[in-house]
Amino acid sequence: MNILTVQQITKIFGEKGLFKDASFGIGDTEKIGIIGVNGAGKSTLLRIIAGEEETDSGEVIKMNNLKIAYLPQNPEFSSGESIIDYILRGKNTTSKWDLDAEAKSMLNRLGFTDYDRCCDNLSGGEKKKIALTECLVSDSDLLILDEPTNHLDKEMVEWLEKYLRGYKGAVILVSHDRYFLDIVTDKMIEIDDSTFYTYESNYSGFLQLKNKRIEEMILREQKRQNTLRIETAWVRRGARARSTKQKARLKRYEELKSIEAPKLESEVTMESVASRMGKKTIILDHISKGYDGRNLIKDFTYSALRTDRLGIVGHNGCGKSTLLRIIAGLEKADSGTVEIGDTIKIGYFAQDTAELLGASSNERIIDYIRDTAEFINTPSGKISAAVMLERFLFEGPQQYTLVSKLSGGEKRRIALLKVIMEAPNVLILDEPTNDLDIATLTVLEDFLSSFAGIVITVSHDRYFLDNVVDRIMAFEDDGVISQYDGNYSDYIEKTKGNIGKADKSQDDRKKQSGQAQNDAGGAKKSYQEREKKLKFTYKEAKEFETIEDDIAKLEEDIDNLDKRMAECARDFVKLGELSKEKEEKEEELLLKMERWEYLTDLNERIEAQK
Repeated sequence: MNILTVQQITKIFGEKGLFKDASFGIGDTEKIGIIGVNGAGKSTLLRIIAGEEETDSGEVIKMNNLKIAYLPQNPEFSSGESIIDYILRGKNTTSKWDLDAEAKSMLNRLGFTDYDRCCDNLSGGEKKKIALTECLVSDSDLLILDEPTNHLDKEMVEWLEKYLRGYKGAVILVSHDRYFLDIVTDKMIEIDDSTFYTYESNYSGFLQLKNKRIEEMILREQKRQNTLRIETAWVRRGARARSTKQKARLKRYEELKSIEAPKLESEVTMESVASRMGKKTIILDHISKGYDGRNLIKDFTYSALRTDRLGIVGHNGCGKSTLLRIIAGLEKADSGTVEIGDTIKIGYFAQDTAELLGASSNERIIDYIRDTAEFINTPSGKISAAVMLERFLFEGPQQYTLVSKLSGGEKRRIALLKVIMEAPNVLILDEPTNDLDIATLTVLEDFLSSFAGIVITVSHDRYFLDNVVDRIMAFEDDGVISQYDGNYSDYIEKTKGNIGKADKSQDDRKKQSGQAQNDAGGAKKSYQEREKKLKFTYKEAKEFETIEDDIAKLEEDIDNLDKRMAECARDFVKLGELSKEKEEKEEELLLKMERWEYLTDLNERIEAQK
């Protein structure tokens, strides 16, 4: 039974049509995910359903006495309001006692114990959690959730997944978290080029069904074009409309001509040439950092390889963003040193959109990007800021729109482009997946996989971490940071049953940080059992099979270049070209040798466990 029907709604934003004559219904127990590119109108649709925004035409028909709870993307708080007062604001007085107990229980799960704390002093992430609590404790038939997993750590996301699956009412939500969508939803609605497409499936099924829809659409268009070619040739032969049959054929021809070709979804295109990187990269030597008597980072040491893909995980407030800011030089450690190589050029993508944009909200989009660079070098050649904006789906007149007029996801996308335009060789990304659409995330994952430099990212997006990183740094108790080879799923497999336990052995921690001591026999056993699970990722195994051949080929290329340089000793132009090519090959060989050492060491440790 439908509890709410969206009937032929149209919404125009400026010159842009978000959706036109769109219709769908929400069943009483359906769990619906809304998907589409940034700026497609996902958040606008949720606001319309929640009654927070009007349509230009059409209507939203609600069941009598339908109770709705709405979580906006950026919740607003009254000045001086406490956490518990915000949650209970406007609630039925007869059930306040029960709601108060339920709210406090949920707040405890989310890490809040001071219920009277003033909301003015909360971070953006903390405010989102408080607003989520207020939404979930409401007595509602329909939950409307805009990016509910933003700022939630792994344990909280898993708890929310379980809560929503067991929720007896209907749910409609926007999320970029693909694993979350897969688990929670049973229906997907895609907004594509102002049109709504409905899929009776979760996210994985949606991918298959969408591909099938596009294939069918392409086949229909090919058939139309083939028929149109035949009909066009017939018309050009001088067909005369003497008979009814010929008139009907001419009419069909005109109808075929008037049909617009289907538009395939535009995709962001990311590419750049990173700045050259020398041998010295980033070295963290016994750094520590604390606040208010609490250790965030304790005696952490790490030296980054030039091909590192590091994912940093841990519960909210543990110090992940602080570590990134220390590496980026935006914050100082209490003790220890951070050494940055002379050739290192860091691109920092902050979690807070306001921090990313600074005072640029009143600039035009094109000026915001040109402030960084007018041109950027890419594998395709030198490309202008205007063309790069087109590749990031900011086309033509839109480039002269004010940054402040963009949606939340579009602001994140434009800020990401600005970082790429800096041509960094180290990317430090703090929650890069927040508010980005899934299509952009997929392109970003591909870009980072081929990026010629170091990637260090904090993310709660498990799918993103699985696709991008090959080493996990996990914040554990009392500021200790442990390291695990592999992606996020490998990390979960290695630490299954151990994550978050307060009695994790001191010996384990010391071994993880390179300071092993033999003072806890039982702890050694725990550590060794986890070490037995050490294994190559699929990508590492394939790389290990071919890396020695790759090294031999590079050494052969360098020998050949030496011979050619000897032959061209008097041709200074050619000699310069060969010398530059040799330098590039030697640098590539050095990277391969570093990677070979790492993989060989890992292989020996794996073999030692057998």
